[in-house]
Amino acid sequence: MLAAGLPDKVASHADLPAEVTIWEVGPRDGLQNEKSVVDLDVKLEFIDRLGDAGLRTIEATSFVHPKWVPQLADAADLLAGLSKRDGVRYPVLVPNERGLDRALEAGVTHIAIFASATETFAQKNLNRTLDSQFEMFDPVVSRARAAGLEVRGYLSMVFGDQWEGPVPVDQVGTVGRRLLDMGCSQLSLGDTIGVATPGQVEAVIRAFGSPDVLAVHFHDTYGQALANTLAALQCGVSTVDASAGGLGGCPYAESATGNLATEDLVWMLDGLGLSHGVDLNKLADTSAWMATRLGRPSPSRVVQALRG
Repeated sequence: MLAAGLPDKVASHADLPAEVTIWEVGPRDGLQNEKSVVDLDVKLEFIDRLGDAGLRTIEATSFVHPKWVPQLADAADLLAGLSKRDGVRYPVLVPNERGLDRALEAGVTHIAIFASATETFAQKNLNRTLDSQFEMFDPVVSRARAAGLEVRGYLSMVFGDQWEGPVPVDQVGTVGRRLLDMGCSQLSLGDTIGVATPGQVEAVIRAFGSPDVLAVHFHDTYGQALANTLAALQCGVSTVDASAGGLGGCPYAESATGNLATEDLVWMLDGLGLSHGVDLNKLADTSAWMATRLGRPSPSRVVQALRG
C-alpha cells in the first residue's frame, strides 16, 4: 500500500495535457553507466516488471559497439529473450548504419538516434563535428523510415554543455529542426548534465513552435528535473522521458547524474490529475527490487518514501 500523504488528484489545469506518455529509459539509459555488468536475466525481468507496472514505451537497449558501452553488449540476446507485451513498444538506440543493421536483424520496429546540440560533445561522443554528425544520421533515418520503422531523435546538451557552457537557443533550434526535417517523428530535448531551469525550458520549447513533436529528458543534477518537467508540460509537451528508480547518467559526460525518476514523475502527475497508466505501487516494487540487484538504495525520493 502507498504511504499516508498521497496527494488527492485535482482537476487538470487548462494549460496541461490531459494525458502524459512516459518514455521509460531505465533498461537502456539507466543501466548503461553501471560499472558492473548486470545479468541478462535480471535485465529481462526488469523490463517485464516495467511492462507489468503499466509502462507502454520501454527503451530496451542499444546497438552501440560493446567497446564503448560494455553493459549493452547483450543487446541481440536481450531482444531475442524479451517476452513482449501487447501494446508495449520496445525501442532501441542505434548509433550508425551498422547499429541499424543489427536492429533490423532483431526485428525492431522503433529506433532512436543520438545527436549533439554542441560542437564539443559531438566530437567527444560521436567523433564527428556538429555539422558532420548529420552525414552519419541521414542514411540511418532514411533506411529506417523506408523499412517502416519509427525514428526518434535524441538531442543532447540542449541547455548546457560542461565544456562550452550555456547553449544558445537558436543553435538548439537549428540542430533540432535538421533532425525533424531528416525524418525523425519525435525529438527528445536532453538536459544531459542537469543544469536546466524552467525559464530555459520554456524558451527552448517555444523556439520550436509546436510542442507536438517534442519530448523532454531531464537529469536531476541540481534537483530541477521535476520543476523543468512541469514547465515543459505547461508548454504543451506530453511525452516525458524517465528512468525507474532514477537510474542513469551518461558515460561521455562525467557531470551527468541520474535521470528523472519515473516514480517521482508519476507522483507529480497523480497530484495534477493527469493520466499516465502506470501503477505506482508496482513500479516502486520494481525499482526497490532492482536496487537490491545493484547493491545500493534507489535515488528516487518516492521509492525511498514508499519502500524505505
